[in-house]
Amino acid sequence: MKPLYVLFVAFLASLIIIKLGVGRFDYSLSGRIAMSIMLIFTSLSHFVFTKGMILMIPGFVPFKKILVYFTGIVELAASIGILIHQLQNITALLLIIFFIIILPANIHAAIKHVDLQKANYEGNGINYLWVRIPLQALFIAWTYFFIIYL
Repeated sequence: MKPLYVLFVAFLASLIIIKLGVGRFDYSLSGRIAMSIMLIFTSLSHFVFTKGMILMIPGFVPFKKILVYFTGIVELAASIGILIHQLQNITALLLIIFFIIILPANIHAAIKHVDLQKANYEGNGINYLWVRIPLQALFIAWTYFFIIYL
């Protein structure tokens, strides 16, 4: 849920700051800034909570630690790409694909009760999916609406 709070707070703050700076609301820019900040926030967990992130990946997937770092770097790169006008549409499309690709890891983590921060199997469990799947859908919709559509 923390990424959702970061997304909405960053969006509201961006809207207000842009309104004060240029005299109008820029929903597209605010949406991109908010997603960028959220991606930076979530990418940090790949480096801070690496052990917990590794537990999220199904057992048959090799090179888990490298994959965790790689996906953190992907999120950082996307946070930059969505702010560069010439790259924002392709970055947004790739980000939507990325959000779809990582959903199975979130499902696996919920089934295994992974606690990301404590790196153990004492997390919320399957009920977490009632939040995580709609949250993932929101990230996809947000990316499409604020970056591609607007």
